[in-house]
Amino acid sequence: MSTLDWIVLVATLGCIIGYGLYKSRTTRDLEGYFLSNRSMPWYLVLLSIMGTQASAITFLSAPGQAFTDGMRFVQYYFGLPLAMVVLCISFVPLFNKLKVFTAYEFLEKRFDSKTRTFTAALFLLSRGLSTGVSIYAPSIILSSLLGWDIFWTNIVMGGLLIIYTVSGGAKAVAYTQQIQMVIIFMGMFTAGYCMVHYLPSGVGFMQALQLSGAGGKLNAITTGFTGKGFDWKDKYNIISGTIGGFFLALSYFGSDQSQVGRYLTAKDTTESKLGLLMNGLVKVPMQFLILLLGGMLFTFYQFNAAPVFFNKALADKGKQTVYNSKLSNLEKDYNTFQIQQEANSKQYLANTQSPQLKANLKAGAAKLAGVQLEYKATLQKALPNEDTNDTNYIFLRFVIDFLPKGLVGLLIAIIFMSAWGSIAAALNALASCTMIDVHKRIFPNNERFVHKEAQCAYEYKTSRLYTLAWGIFSIITAELSSGIGSLIEAVNIMGSLFYGVILGIFLVAFYLKQIQGNAVFYAAILSELLVITLFTLDKNGIIGLGFLWLNVVGALSVVVVAWVLGIAGLNKGLSTTAMQ
Repeated sequence: MSTLDWIVLVATLGCIIGYGLYKSRTTRDLEGYFLSNRSMPWYLVLLSIMGTQASAITFLSAPGQAFTDGMRFVQYYFGLPLAMVVLCISFVPLFNKLKVFTAYEFLEKRFDSKTRTFTAALFLLSRGLSTGVSIYAPSIILSSLLGWDIFWTNIVMGGLLIIYTVSGGAKAVAYTQQIQMVIIFMGMFTAGYCMVHYLPSGVGFMQALQLSGAGGKLNAITTGFTGKGFDWKDKYNIISGTIGGFFLALSYFGSDQSQVGRYLTAKDTTESKLGLLMNGLVKVPMQFLILLLGGMLFTFYQFNAAPVFFNKALADKGKQTVYNSKLSNLEKDYNTFQIQQEANSKQYLANTQSPQLKANLKAGAAKLAGVQLEYKATLQKALPNEDTNDTNYIFLRFVIDFLPKGLVGLLIAIIFMSAWGSIAAALNALASCTMIDVHKRIFPNNERFVHKEAQCAYEYKTSRLYTLAWGIFSIITAELSSGIGSLIEAVNIMGSLFYGVILGIFLVAFYLKQIQGNAVFYAAILSELLVITLFTLDKNGIIGLGFLWLNVVGALSVVVVAWVLGIAGLNKGLSTTAMQ
């Protein structure tokens, strides 16, 4: 990057952090540190929800996902608006009425302590792992910019995040995300404008869409049906997206403390509901536009030189081996095919009705893809211990190679800010769950605190230490995240292993009032084992089941098994007074 880009990057990040810490002045107790004293208006709740959900993975990996696989990933969000309605009817009023710090407090009142502990443990495991992946995403950027080993960039990125989150708490997260989202949308729109602006004369936005569509990148709606019937292994289609996405969103926003903690900061129930409902309205269009960047980027590279491999640092490292000659020859072949493909693209746009020209376009794309696969295979031989999946570098490479000076620094800052907002919220949620659902149950308030102020000071200090501990855990996870492929896909697969079961526990709590603690506890354990078994069988190719369906299986399994166990007599637990 240029000196101007570095100035813009450092200045933007410095101002955002300073603003967040300035606005984070709050009561130094648990309610102030974790819930901003329940004082947030609905629009801050909305921005905080979106900022927590839209991490660096969203802006770094999603365009690359669309570039390689098309826009069908957007269907993953189709169940979200309906989930927001259900949350506003069932979850939000009760959580606000009980004045809980975490969603899992409610489970002890509804069931028993072991059910609360088990559910909190599932959350801590799933969110702790996914937060590590979220740290790994911006570390990729630092690694590419500075040429550092990813091990050190994980430590630097994680360390900065720990300082930021430990210092500010929930209020810093909320206020920082407010300005982050505005800058993020401006930056992403500017990147999209540049993609179209740099296209050849006569090729505008509509022509770019035509070419992207011909390349199969605008497949926003797919049915999942083939000549052999419905493909259960197909990860993204309108059926799995609507049903599986509904269960995943309901669990994520209804029982994941990183999101529950966002709308518990609201002034009242109405403000919480407004924030969630508005999120349901804007999230799908927002994700559509982010994925559309990937479609536009595909067209952009039909007319501009594209690298055969988008991770430049790794490609340069590979050329320092005995495979240098082979890699260089493949790059030459790729450049030759690119020139041919540019001609194919221009001919196709001159006559989009010609089946032959469309066939030529697809044949050219197949040649380019073949060279890319061979390049990655050669690079894997040259560097057997490195990750040769470059999906997460596609959008980043465009930003660095083609955007004007100053704007590169702003776009990089945007990706950093989105990372900080979501990871800070996650660390805050992990600390609140650990403090409320674990620490305070093991070490309840006792006579050692003569004054309430002393107790508040102790709890505040302990909460910050838990934030620090989870930050260190997440850095360790980030160090182990290399080689997991598309980050946006990986983090959602992790969630699907646990979210369905967590959701099932809450569904029983809300809608099967006759079922008590023992039944739902053992049902949850059995259901989690079932989900892990199905995932393992799918990963090994024994069965075909897209990961979104794991959310459905987990949730329904808990409900059905708990109901059966309840009928069988394993139905002892606490009363349902919390539901009345």
